[in-house]
Amino acid sequence: MKSLRFLILLPTLFTVAASALFAQVQASLVAAEQFIQAGKPFTVALRLQHEPHWHTYWLNPGTGLATEITWNLPDGFAAGAIQWPVPKVLRDHTGTIIGNGYEDDLLLPVTITPPAGLKPDTVVTLKARADWLMCKEVCIPGDEELELTLPVYAEEPAVNGELGQRINAVIAELPDMPDEWTAMASRGGDTITLRVQPHQADHTPANLHFFADDDLVGYDLPQTVTANADGSYTLKLQVSAYGPADATRLVGLLKSDNGWMPDGSLPALRIDVPLTATTAAVAPITAKLGMGTLALALLGGLILNLMPCVFPVLGIKILGFVNQSGSDKRKIVLHGVMFTLGVLLSFWALAGVLLALRAGGAQLGWGFQLQSPGFVFGMAVFFLIFALNLSGLFEVGLSATGAGATLQTRDGYTGSFFTGLLATLVATPCSAPFLATALPAALALPTASALVVFTFIALGLSAPYLLLSLFPQAIKVLPRPGAWMETFKQFMAFPLYATTGWLLWVLAAQTAGQETALRNILFGLVLVAMAAWIYGRMGQAHGKPGKQRAGVLLALILAAGGTWFGWPKSAEAAQAAAAASNAVVWEKWSPEAVAKAQAEGRTIYVDFTARWCFTCQTNKAAVFASDEVLNEFAERNILALKADWTSKDPQITAELTKWNRSAVPFNLLYRAGESTPIILPEILTPGIVLDALRQ
Repeated sequence: MKSLRFLILLPTLFTVAASALFAQVQASLVAAEQFIQAGKPFTVALRLQHEPHWHTYWLNPGTGLATEITWNLPDGFAAGAIQWPVPKVLRDHTGTIIGNGYEDDLLLPVTITPPAGLKPDTVVTLKARADWLMCKEVCIPGDEELELTLPVYAEEPAVNGELGQRINAVIAELPDMPDEWTAMASRGGDTITLRVQPHQADHTPANLHFFADDDLVGYDLPQTVTANADGSYTLKLQVSAYGPADATRLVGLLKSDNGWMPDGSLPALRIDVPLTATTAAVAPITAKLGMGTLALALLGGLILNLMPCVFPVLGIKILGFVNQSGSDKRKIVLHGVMFTLGVLLSFWALAGVLLALRAGGAQLGWGFQLQSPGFVFGMAVFFLIFALNLSGLFEVGLSATGAGATLQTRDGYTGSFFTGLLATLVATPCSAPFLATALPAALALPTASALVVFTFIALGLSAPYLLLSLFPQAIKVLPRPGAWMETFKQFMAFPLYATTGWLLWVLAAQTAGQETALRNILFGLVLVAMAAWIYGRMGQAHGKPGKQRAGVLLALILAAGGTWFGWPKSAEAAQAAAAASNAVVWEKWSPEAVAKAQAEGRTIYVDFTARWCFTCQTNKAAVFASDEVLNEFAERNILALKADWTSKDPQITAELTKWNRSAVPFNLLYRAGESTPIILPEILTPGIVLDALRQ
């Protein structure tokens, strides 16, 4: 009797279990108006109420599937497309980007137009089927048949309470391109350049992120944002592996955390612009040279004089001007001019190198370079070394000063000129915290304007020398060199450490999917830091010559080893290495394929997976990156079957139901000669798979 009761209750239990499972997202239809009017469009929204930490997906989901609504409306009614609110970037527990979508309480508005002949004082019932994918650690397809009944009246409809106000608020915040902003885009190879320009620079958007409507831009690839001097913004976007080569338009949303309007409204711009083949088309939105940029450049050059490697030279060199020129004020001024000319020529040479790189690299700029993992790692090494220098781990500039001492102490104007060159050389190790302000602006400007920016940096550095040559008596009012300078120098190391941390964050995104890449990068930087420490302890000028040579050699070996060990592989190299080592050939799953392999006495591994299931991809990357697993599969001649549930497949759904499952990942291992498979856990490791094989 108990068994009979259980069998009778079994369908109900399955229904309750399924309801509990799908309760992770509750779906309903809600109206913005209390009733409708004949011939007047009205708004109905699909409401998806998510349990904490669960999410559904946007129009372009990334790894998931977009929510869909299939309408079954009365005759004469017409429904528009979903009006998608601005999504958020979805991340898993490790911080890795897994898609674009929504959490919490979501409203997806749809405009519905009733027929003009609709009779008042009647009711209409709207029916729809909603399909969505809900994910947390696992992903579960959800669907529900929904209905909404609304009365028809002749008068003007009223707002449907708080829900109606919320729907209207969502519609008011939908992406748009207001007259206050314009956009242009171009494509060069696998890089898309998007620029947005304000007509009035009275608002500063924050944390920009572009969401592409299609697969043109990689949803999980890094995006770099540059704020230009004229108030415009330049984004460098990377084309995805699925991006069409012949795309003619860039379509999507450009989100700002604080909106695009001065009052904080309009969370995203609607971008729909032609995509030109070269960067020439964005010339009308070229950054303009402003007084703010010039002021920052001049200030940056002035601050360089406060660094310990530059400041002590100030008074000494001006006294040298006076001693060389006697009481002839004209000659004193000429010495100051020659010194300034040396500084100017040095900075013009630096500008020429940078601008040549920009011209030779299809508009090379800092944003473009940051899309290269190798360049980002090199910059991280550079900033780490100079941060350690400012912290006092070792000193730079001493040998350069010694090498230039002969030229510096020469009599006449030649000595003053080469002292200007030398001042720039000695200032360079100290310049990173300050030139970082002006360089991005300079590289976004036309060549002539960029040269003006570099000129102002040079004038800032040389201004105290030139002014003191004009007014040498002012030397008395300068602050004396002292311990405060060392404190200031060490304090300035922390912005460089922060920059190194930011670059590591960029590298973490660029090396996603490469199992050991970030670990090697971190250990490589540790070796570089150790090289700097050994150079400071053994290789500087305060030890015996043999000890110095050994210290320099050991420091070079460690620095080279750390750079080699940490240097990130290109995406192509990583993919090629993975392809070369992956001996598993996946075949399509079917019940017939399983039965055939069982009849042959083979071991079978079945992976129920989907492209939108991030956990599935993580499992596969972790398990089949193991040489031990690959060797085991090859030695045992294991048949690997993939049941791909990326798109709806009734056969796969039925098989999952057979095992009381409604989500992926799901993995089965049929050992040779056994009809009942081993069910593997959702999260896999090489050890779990190997243990199952060897049971």
